[in-house]
Amino acid sequence: LGAVAAGGVLTGAGAAHAAPAPAATGNPGRGKGFRGLPVPTVIAHRGSSGYRPEHTMGAYRLALDTGADVIEQDLVPTRDGHLVCRHENEISGTTDVADHPEFADRRATKTIDGVTVTGWFTEDFTLAELKTLRAVERIPEQRPNNTIYDGRWEVPTMEEVIRWAAGEGRRRGRPVWLHAETKHPSHFRSIGLPLEEPLAALLRRHGLHRAGSPIFLQSFEPTSIRRLSRLVDTPGVVLLSSARSRPRDLESAGDPRTVADLITPEGLREIAGYASGIGPTLDLVIPRRADGTLGTPTSLVADAHRAGLIVHPYTQRNENRYLPAEFRVGDDPHRHGDAFGALRAWFATGIDGIFTDHPDTALLAAADHRA
Repeated sequence: LGAVAAGGVLTGAGAAHAAPAPAATGNPGRGKGFRGLPVPTVIAHRGSSGYRPEHTMGAYRLALDTGADVIEQDLVPTRDGHLVCRHENEISGTTDVADHPEFADRRATKTIDGVTVTGWFTEDFTLAELKTLRAVERIPEQRPNNTIYDGRWEVPTMEEVIRWAAGEGRRRGRPVWLHAETKHPSHFRSIGLPLEEPLAALLRRHGLHRAGSPIFLQSFEPTSIRRLSRLVDTPGVVLLSSARSRPRDLESAGDPRTVADLITPEGLREIAGYASGIGPTLDLVIPRRADGTLGTPTSLVADAHRAGLIVHPYTQRNENRYLPAEFRVGDDPHRHGDAFGALRAWFATGIDGIFTDHPDTALLAAADHRA
């Protein structure tokens, strides 16, 4: 998932839906499949990425040991068609690839979803080559304590994560839930490396293709989730960025709709035809005022629930730079602020779960909320 903008203000069509949302019940989940998860559900964003380099087995294991309800993976392809867990296909910031002279000639400049990027890209490596690299902390200036783990873990494949989750589930006597995102699916389809079909085949191979399987599939491109819904019954979640943004697949197809159009009651009903939930940026749930403080909750949560959709917003982080202004402590942007206060406000809107870099904090806040 992308980083939360610091101080985004909801305007235009999205602001038209502003209305106080009903308070959450705080009840634990009931039912089968994802309906049986605790509410609010704590989703470890890229694993426990506040404490370990993101998308490593170390980050995933810590999230599970901490008690996270669900653990997230972002999926990009290798040249030979394997799905690996990286937030982006450009890996110079999350691996030590720049230190490998044998791959110096792989450095390239590409345009990904309209953005020019220079670096090393997973689609230019075979899985065997990628496995010679080691993961590093992406934001060392913000999370210097994480750098002690630089070089400790390799880049995991989605299949390795599925096998690990199944083994941990047997050992712990309960399913280990995952939340897998297809990254830049239109782009990868355009270069002959589609994500949906290999992912669906992987899910079928491991029995995760059913509606009650302990895994969500997510994407910022609605057509990717629609395509997956035709291949497997695994629950899907449509991710939603700022109200004025346009999903890349809709833009490429000449569809003029923005996220603001998708979050109208009509748009949400359409999404409910092929997905089980939405994953909006937190600013779509409670917009921020010009001064960075939280404004009035929109009706998005209530509207989504009326359409039968669950709501998993992104991303809660403990550092001041990501918190609403009234919950910051001191002037150091890297210092942890009043994350519990912010979580109380977000949980009060009735959201079903939240993506977080710090699942230990969110778990305590969720327990407080349910009590």
